[in-house]
Amino acid sequence: MKFLKKLSCAAAVALSMAGAAHAEDVLTNWVFNPVGGGYSSGQAIGEYLDVNGNAFIQLANNGNNTFNFQENAVFNIVQADSNGQLFPVNYPGGNITATFAATGTGTFNGQFQFTGGTINIYQDTVANYGSTAGIYGADDGKLIASFDVLVGGGGTVDASGNPISNGQVTVYAKANAGDLASGYFFRGNGQDLSSEDILAFAFTNANGQTNFNSPANANLVSEVACQFGGYTGAGCTTGTTYANVPGQNFFVSNNGQFKLAEVPEPGSLALFGIAMLGAGVAARKRNKNA
Repeated sequence: MKFLKKLSCAAAVALSMAGAAHAEDVLTNWVFNPVGGGYSSGQAIGEYLDVNGNAFIQLANNGNNTFNFQENAVFNIVQADSNGQLFPVNYPGGNITATFAATGTGTFNGQFQFTGGTINIYQDTVANYGSTAGIYGADDGKLIASFDVLVGGGGTVDASGNPISNGQVTVYAKANAGDLASGYFFRGNGQDLSSEDILAFAFTNANGQTNFNSPANANLVSEVACQFGGYTGAGCTTGTTYANVPGQNFFVSNNGQFKLAEVPEPGSLALFGIAMLGAGVAARKRNKNA
């Protein structure tokens, strides 16, 4: 019993250490140049890029109160730190957009997490986000960053699998050296981040979306659900109209922050893994004894 308590304590300590490391390692006072023009003409970023967009989610009910899901989303990134210094205005041709494609698992009326995916960020000289260019105008520019979504993150869903209203959704991702284009992302000292491994943290608020009668939302259905998400139901065939179906497929709108962070030291990750392994052993033993 004492051994199990020690393992549980170790897991708790490791979790708190991991959270503290994430907070401490988030990059502050870095520089982003929306047109790829280099460090000297870039914009100082206090901590984050503002993101807003829409996600289409498809659920597969596993029949035991759990589900698998696929999420496809598009985002517009027009400023940083909510400072009102808009990239397309101060940096003509610096129209920044992103696409997000991920899979995951969850429990109805409980938690969900991501199991993998990709975040791609683009720079476009033409402001056509929301159009039929590429995918909703979000991916027809130059690819300037690509992140692999890591296992974890997620948030809370209701009984139909929809993220709770204004609930925070968290995504953890990583870019390896070479996954960022040179000339766009820099440390405060001018070092180009394209030669480094880097983490990303996205925190967005999810809200239900139900009005699909406007032309803009018509594009959202055809571009994001049908084209990007591969959805073939109502709204994706001639003469049919799309509607959200609770527990199966639906849109949510998102707004939030995109942050960069240092990759933790291997030793910290090892400690975290050992502690979590111990916590898993403890949980299995508790269940066996119950």
